[in-house]
Amino acid sequence: MTDQVEEVSVQANAELQKISSIEELESWRVRYLGRKSKLISVLRSLGDVPIDERRELGARANQVKASLEELYQAHKGKIELSKHESLERDRIDVTLPGQPYQLGRLHLTTRTIREICDIFAGMGFKVVEGPEVEWEYYNFEALNMPAEHPARDGFATLWVDYEAPGGGRPMLMRTHTSPVQIRTMEKEKPPIRVVAPGRVYRYEATDATHEWMFSQVEGLAVDRNITMADLKGTLFEFARRLFGQDRKCRFRCDYFPFVEPGVEIAIDCFMCGGKGCRLCGNSGWIEILGAGMVHPEVLRGCGIDPDEYSGFAFGMGVERIPILRYGIDDIRLFYGNDLRFLKQF
Repeated sequence: MTDQVEEVSVQANAELQKISSIEELESWRVRYLGRKSKLISVLRSLGDVPIDERRELGARANQVKASLEELYQAHKGKIELSKHESLERDRIDVTLPGQPYQLGRLHLTTRTIREICDIFAGMGFKVVEGPEVEWEYYNFEALNMPAEHPARDGFATLWVDYEAPGGGRPMLMRTHTSPVQIRTMEKEKPPIRVVAPGRVYRYEATDATHEWMFSQVEGLAVDRNITMADLKGTLFEFARRLFGQDRKCRFRCDYFPFVEPGVEIAIDCFMCGGKGCRLCGNSGWIEILGAGMVHPEVLRGCGIDPDEYSGFAFGMGVERIPILRYGIDDIRLFYGNDLRFLKQF
């Protein structure tokens, strides 16, 4: 029995060194110090041992029991201390300032579109939208550009492989937002005042000044007795609100198939004040949009009598506005998803 006591002592000490959790330690205690442990069994069977060996065996068994209890308490303290240190190390100080999350923001193009639309909304225009995949009729023919019209060459078109039932009317990715004007005039009766923002698509190579997809905002006003003076007054006020109250505007003749007469609108360069610099190509003027009086044939095709009603239309590339404002030298940055660029705005 003395050998059993020594064996228990050695085995218990060896196992205790490998224990690292309170659960394992409790299991160890039950095995070596519990009521059914070998050590307790030895103490309970002392009455069967000869009297001359009983005292020595009992003393040794109690000594081992006391030693194991002491080791148990010491090891338990180490485990609890280690756990406390781990908790302290991982503790979160709620009084410290937190790590702020990066907030999302509107894309520069979206912000510019909203700013433009808000300006025209303040002048009585409403915002309308239309499909990006469009019928050829709305994109060209209804805008006074029938088949073989030379103006179509200026729109590098992305055609959609689609065959309508019965043939005819091919589809395409719209090359401008002007089809929205036609759809509006077909559905509504004058007076009409709308602006149409949206993406447009061109089949062309990309470089610093060209993209295959970009955004436009086009506007339309149709009513009785609308004249070129109304067009000039509206767009002059728009330029002042967008670029500053001291802006000057220049209107020069230009050609667009769906307006007659057509004009291009430029503002005096806000970098050099009209003296000439790199931004304005040393001309002192920066072109911002095209416009004109709605062609009578376009009105007639939408069921509006051009002898009773007249109107004006205009259109601009959205990305051109922040390019001019902030001196951005590459249009591809707008859709490159580079956060270093986007965070600046």
